[in-house]
Amino acid sequence: MSRRRFLRGAGVSLALPLMECLTQQSDAAPTGKSQPGRMLLISNNLGVLPKPFFPKTTGANYQLSPYLQELKDYAQDFTVFSGLSHPACEGGHSTENCFLTGAKHPTSSGFRNTVSLDQYAAEHLGRQTRFSTLNLGVNIDKANRSLSWTRDGVLLPAEDSPSRLFQKMFLQGSDAKIKQRLHQLQRRGSILDAVSESTQNFSKHLGHNDRARLDQYFTSIRELEQRLVAAGEWEQSPKPKTDQEPPQDIVDRALLFEKFEQMLTMATLALQSDSTRIVTLMVDAFATPVFQLKGDEKSSTAYHPLSHHGMRADHLAQLEKADRRQMKLLKQFLKTLASVQGETGRLLDSTMVLYGSNMGDANTHDNTNLPILLAGGGFRHGQHLSFNRDNNAPLCNLYVSMLHQLGIETDQFGSGQTTLTGLKS
Repeated sequence: MSRRRFLRGAGVSLALPLMECLTQQSDAAPTGKSQPGRMLLISNNLGVLPKPFFPKTTGANYQLSPYLQELKDYAQDFTVFSGLSHPACEGGHSTENCFLTGAKHPTSSGFRNTVSLDQYAAEHLGRQTRFSTLNLGVNIDKANRSLSWTRDGVLLPAEDSPSRLFQKMFLQGSDAKIKQRLHQLQRRGSILDAVSESTQNFSKHLGHNDRARLDQYFTSIRELEQRLVAAGEWEQSPKPKTDQEPPQDIVDRALLFEKFEQMLTMATLALQSDSTRIVTLMVDAFATPVFQLKGDEKSSTAYHPLSHHGMRADHLAQLEKADRRQMKLLKQFLKTLASVQGETGRLLDSTMVLYGSNMGDANTHDNTNLPILLAGGGFRHGQHLSFNRDNNAPLCNLYVSMLHQLGIETDQFGSGQTTLTGLKS
């Protein structure tokens, strides 16, 4: 049977999912809901220098590493991990799109990514805010890189314009614009109702597995229609107010850390205004040209060739300055979340902040022993959790723990089969 097969009705055509009779299988539709918390997921796709990042001692009384000294004021608000990675996720820079998915063998022929942590959480939590998630980027190659991926392994482009994001979150459209948007949403009607008769006739000739798969496919479409209804409701809901001035986009890609700081500010506004509860942010160091280190000092080369330092002293010194600037920005972000009051306390206490990378060591294209730090979110922090450096624990076990903290009861995500040992609420 040809894959180019459609259900038709009332002038509407609906393509079929991939089924056994079409030689391939489709993914199951998401199920389950729970009460959401908040999380911000940050990745720099070239990572940091391992030696100054990882502590030499472990446990609750560990000695802060040189980089973590930048965060010492919040040492009891974060946990640092060593010995974590994604099993069978190798291939150097090719792993950057797999940081939140854990998909295996990204360089293999026919590779398709899997659902990312943020999208998985959004599926289960449902639409309770204006934006189910916000996917942000700094200097990002939007066509090829993203932290957010759908269940079908489709890239979700990152928003890299703070001014455009500000407009979406806070600037109310005119009555005419809102009416036009509502009309667009309502005009679509129910696609499945239009093709119902064709659906019934078609499903009679399918096997058990294909009927179940078709039901799953229709379930996902119904959920999409429900999201359209929710979108219509949000269109009629007034947007939150803010005293923050609309940002001006920084177009100079050399100002990497200024752009990073600006996006962290936007993430704070999004979480504080409850515009969303899930934010991803990719710092695309790979696509960053010669950049500003500090003051008038610039890097001697683009970020990517700089990361292949070959133990050259000048390259290492520049990378350390870049890494420390990231730590300082992270500290400022934690300070802001700690100063903002949420529903029951500090916003930091209800917001998980994950900082990490798909690169354990960019100099050697090593994708093991990833630099991972988790702050806030109601966990018991103030420790260094160290796992086997040669036989890493799955990073997705940490993701399972984070999903549990959001109220999503699952025993599996990606390669994770359980919660991470030693991390407690």
